[in-house]
Amino acid sequence: MSIFIGGAWAYANGSLHLGHVSSLLPGDILARYYRLKGEKVLYVSGSDCNGTPITVKARQAGVEPQAIADHYHQEFVDCFTQLGFSYDIYTRTDTAHHHHVVQEIFLALLEKGLIYKRKVEQTYCDHCQQFLPDRYVEGLCPVCNEPARGDQCDHCATILEPLELHERSCKICGHTPTTRETEHFYFALRDLQADLEKYTQRAEVQHLWRENALHLTKRYLGEGLHDRAISRDLPIGVSVPVSGYEDKKVYVWIEAVSGYYSASKKWAEENNQDDHHFWSNETTSYYVHGKDNIPFHTVIWPAILQGIGIAALPTRVISNEYVTLEKKKLSTSKNWAVWVPDFLERYEPDSIRYFLTINAPENRDADFSWKEFIYSHNSELLGAYGNFVNRTLKFIEKSFAGVITTSDIDEKIKGEINCLYQEVGNLIEQGSMKQALENIFAYVRKFNKYFDEQKPWQQWHEDQGTCEKTLANCVYLLANLAQLLSPFLPFSSEKVFELLNVQERRWQEVVLNGVTLTAPVEPLFARIDVENIEKELTRLQAQSLI
Repeated sequence: MSIFIGGAWAYANGSLHLGHVSSLLPGDILARYYRLKGEKVLYVSGSDCNGTPITVKARQAGVEPQAIADHYHQEFVDCFTQLGFSYDIYTRTDTAHHHHVVQEIFLALLEKGLIYKRKVEQTYCDHCQQFLPDRYVEGLCPVCNEPARGDQCDHCATILEPLELHERSCKICGHTPTTRETEHFYFALRDLQADLEKYTQRAEVQHLWRENALHLTKRYLGEGLHDRAISRDLPIGVSVPVSGYEDKKVYVWIEAVSGYYSASKKWAEENNQDDHHFWSNETTSYYVHGKDNIPFHTVIWPAILQGIGIAALPTRVISNEYVTLEKKKLSTSKNWAVWVPDFLERYEPDSIRYFLTINAPENRDADFSWKEFIYSHNSELLGAYGNFVNRTLKFIEKSFAGVITTSDIDEKIKGEINCLYQEVGNLIEQGSMKQALENIFAYVRKFNKYFDEQKPWQQWHEDQGTCEKTLANCVYLLANLAQLLSPFLPFSSEKVFELLNVQERRWQEVVLNGVTLTAPVEPLFARIDVENIEKELTRLQAQSLI
């Protein structure tokens, strides 16, 4: 089986925050899991380095836009690496390769008659002396009257055009924009309405998408799709590949999502591989992102793929709800956020991965609080899992000189572990990462109880053979828990594998022929001082403009 996983592309005009990581983390869990199963996996993403936000940031900093894109792209690479994201390729949208692939897609749609030209009125800021990208026009939503951007209302999820907003203003300077006539290229989405309805119905029947993706997509289709402008008057980006229109740029509706395809092609080129099987109708493809990106992945991208004749439409849509911070909405402009580079300076990546998975906003918004993060680490990672690892291996180290010779494992325990592989695997494939991790930790607690009930410290004095068998069962459990947890907690799992000298990495039962500890046993996790809660809250309040 071929598995394609596309993680949403972070915009390279500011640091990543915990909301980004929360929405993208399921992609890495999927990639690690499917590799353990032995499937062909291609996991791609990159930095979105085109567009006005970067030019605005550059203007504010007094540097060229390229410098801003370079800085944040490298910061993203560093953060994802530290967090253990196992991308097969992580690239960027300002490469010549990406531009070429996007232009090929544009011309293919143009040749099919799915792109056409039209003269339109567009918002223009006389003060900034430029046409404004949709997201740089702000105002009130015509549907719910809440603050909205020119492309979408986050409050009611209505897809908008800038001129539909009431009380419009330029996000850059705050002035009221005017309108000017210009000519742009439009994507004939209406021509693909029937095909997209069939595609969405199939996803609904087979329960392939998160509920938020299904609900919003059915709503867009029910309202009737409108043709969308796919070119803009922008300073940087992919030039429209039509003579006389080179100054216009391909807009985000096509350009950004096409990064999945261009990244695939770049991976194939760099690794001397063929990526065609990842775009066949036998491919299972996952698209992982936040809910504000749903229409791009359930309407725009499938429409593009259908338009250019590619069979591998998104199979599963893993679209998270939002993460709030201390019960308040994240705000990058007001600095009410936990920034990932800062987060990683003080906390271990597995602690971050654990909390953002066990507290994932899969079906509703979830809140990040410093109290819950620290208590979760201390009680679950350290108190349950770390404790089971440490108490078992320390006992073997002290009482058996680090060597257990028996490999006779209780058949009931083996049966439970084999069922757990099947159960957790099914949940991961469905995109239910939170439930999968909860199920594993239910067994962590159960096996801690087993250790207490067997009382190996007492067995050692009464019958060392029985004691050794108890510890052999516990070591077997540790090896298999580490394997089950490796898609979620890759760093601590690797530590356990190294201690137990586990060589194989496969999604199946780990069988040990005894064990000889390879190094002195050290705690798997360190306790986080609860005084950090107040320190972090003070730091958050001090940086915030709220």
